[in-house]
Amino acid sequence: MTAAAFVRSAQDRLELLFDALTDPARCERAMACVLAGYLAIWSLYAAVAKSSQDIHTDMGEIVAWAHDAGLGTPKHPPLAAWLVRGWFAVFPRQDWAYYVFAALVATVALWITWRLAARYLPPDKRVVAIALLTLVPFYNFFALKFNANAVLTPLWALATWWFLRSFETRRIGWAALAGIAAAAAMWGKYWSVFLLAGLGAAALNDPRRSAYFSSAAPYVTLAVGTIFLTPNIDWLIVHQFMPFGYAVETHPATHLFAAKSAFYFIGGDLCYIAAPVAFTLLAARPGLAGIADTLWPADPSRRTLVIALATPFLFAVVIALALPIALEALWGIPMLTLFPIVLLSSPQLAMPRRGAVALLAFAIAFPVFMVAISPLVAVSRHREGVPDFASDYALVARAVERAWRAHTDRSLRIVGGTTTANSIAFYLPDQPSIFDIDVPSRTPWVGDDRIRRDGMAMVCPEAEEFCMRALHGFAVRYHAAADEHIVVSRRYLGIEGRPHRYEIVIILPQSS
Repeated sequence: MTAAAFVRSAQDRLELLFDALTDPARCERAMACVLAGYLAIWSLYAAVAKSSQDIHTDMGEIVAWAHDAGLGTPKHPPLAAWLVRGWFAVFPRQDWAYYVFAALVATVALWITWRLAARYLPPDKRVVAIALLTLVPFYNFFALKFNANAVLTPLWALATWWFLRSFETRRIGWAALAGIAAAAAMWGKYWSVFLLAGLGAAALNDPRRSAYFSSAAPYVTLAVGTIFLTPNIDWLIVHQFMPFGYAVETHPATHLFAAKSAFYFIGGDLCYIAAPVAFTLLAARPGLAGIADTLWPADPSRRTLVIALATPFLFAVVIALALPIALEALWGIPMLTLFPIVLLSSPQLAMPRRGAVALLAFAIAFPVFMVAISPLVAVSRHREGVPDFASDYALVARAVERAWRAHTDRSLRIVGGTTTANSIAFYLPDQPSIFDIDVPSRTPWVGDDRIRRDGMAMVCPEAEEFCMRALHGFAVRYHAAADEHIVVSRRYLGIEGRPHRYEIVIILPQSS
């Protein structure tokens, strides 16, 4: 087949796919197939591109919480940990399975947005909306590092969808679902309070507010959400709102620095959506009137969507300046559900079929291209080195396991360390609990009695002085039975990685 014939064949297939995605009788099945492919491609990319390193410390921390978190953790609510625990109850405890889970979370968020967009966009723009959203790194690159931000992407999408349906129909069923979704978002991360504030502000600014607030819908949503959130509220009260203290302590700032971080927070998230905006402008070529109608629509119902999209960002900035705390752009990961809908909903913005098909083609070609270069990405990361000793976790885990087995036949129940210990524990067969030796309050499920009963293996990179100081202190306190120094270096495709030194200390169970 000649190159020209191949291009014509590919174009014909894209046209057929676009027809299927815009056909009311076939669109749902067609989009399900497209999203299944999206899940498979990005899972494959992650498995290959990250094969020269181990899982991120955030991912290891979620797994660590999955063993011990009840109704809360010292940092975040426990929903992400519950989901991971359920996932690994079915799938093997392997890197590739974790990446599939992370990609699945992002894919579910895309499907929810697809369903939501049906209410506000014609079929062709609905397809383009999902294509544009797949070009935002929150739905692929950043989503593959599963953490408390990434878990919010489908939860915010679901809460937005069900709330808007409740607001428009005022039906009890949608109102109850909106309450469940709002509670689920809060169970994911308390950052979700900005979503709820944004949706509330959107409702209050809509001309239909009187009909909505005079109906039972908002009160059903509030009641159901409160019921589902009450166990975590009780946990917060008992534990003196520990996660809020953690948030303030770990992101302190002067008022000036908070203002600078707010600027980078908004600016960074605008950069993440720059490519979809640019592609839309190139494909649709809207005039000034169309751009103005997009930013502040004449239609009140569309203006409600703009307020619901923008207000969480504004509320976050206001709170950050008031406390003050530093914001991070990646906290915007779940906040873009309505972005493509707002971008495309203006009737003054016409999307030519040729441009729509071209955007769909690019959205399909981009992940395929990334899979093609994923081996180069893996090699490049291996040569350059990755932060937080992420190339070493599996190697160190094997060394910890050998050191423990050399002194006892008891199961390894506790691994002590700092952030690196979370991911090291992921690769240990006994699936031990984590004990933060630097800030023990962050792992309240491990105390003195448990350490003495079960023993503990502690491990620190020797380059981390704060970890080493804590390790030596606990070694003296519990009369360590062994102290071992190791050097590990990951070898990938025959290329030797950077060596790092670690110290392993074994504290035996008292009964042995």
